[in-house]
Amino acid sequence: MKVTVLGSGSRGNAIAFSAAGTTILVDAGFPLRTLKRRAASARLRLSDLAALVVTHEHTDHSLGAARLAKAASCVLLASRGTLASLAEAASLPTRVIAHLETVTIGPFGITACRIAHDAAEPLALAIVGPDGEKAALAYDLGGSSPVLRYLLRSADCLIVESNHDEAMLRAGPYPASVRRRIAGPDGHLSNRAAATLLAEACHPALATIVLAHVSEVCNRKELAEETTRRALVARGFGGKLFVADQDAGLQSFDVARA
Repeated sequence: MKVTVLGSGSRGNAIAFSAAGTTILVDAGFPLRTLKRRAASARLRLSDLAALVVTHEHTDHSLGAARLAKAASCVLLASRGTLASLAEAASLPTRVIAHLETVTIGPFGITACRIAHDAAEPLALAIVGPDGEKAALAYDLGGSSPVLRYLLRSADCLIVESNHDEAMLRAGPYPASVRRRIAGPDGHLSNRAAATLLAEACHPALATIVLAHVSEVCNRKELAEETTRRALVARGFGGKLFVADQDAGLQSFDVARA
């Protein structure tokens, strides 16, 4: 299974998973033109999408979803709450994925998990490829839970948000109400909270970690990476650690069972 991060941050998110000639996209938080341009750079054909999965309705995850699903003639997969919050979804082929349900799309098994965020019914996802390889994605969440940790366990690839540095958030330009929202139980994971979650999910066969949704205002990529690396040292993590970028994609990488 190949993973292609087309971009991740507060201004847009989109991550593609490809295997056995099938591609699914998780989130489409960029304008359609931007999605097509970044996909072309990564040699992905969005016109051939088998499904578009939307984790929640916030525009940095759903902005281009309706137009892309229509252009690709693919199913739009999301929670019932997310679909109800996307007015454009009413005219599209959709499929509901419920908490802890697994949906099969081509060679992929997609399992959803409810998470804590200030959206209608946001989801974390585990995606299992044709050879049993597993990637798990959790961003836009205010905290962990036993069921989320269960979803992340034994993954070969973890994509987890490392949104803000706590000191930078406190000293940053946002109003107090926004700072409380970001740091609250339905907000976003700090670097420290993300590192703790990743250390808990770490296991000897974990090959790849991607830090996603890094704030451009209240964080720095090197801070996020340093905090996570420190937490993983004691766990003996020997895999690759990437930090996703808002304005450019990551080079595609393979996920395989160790």
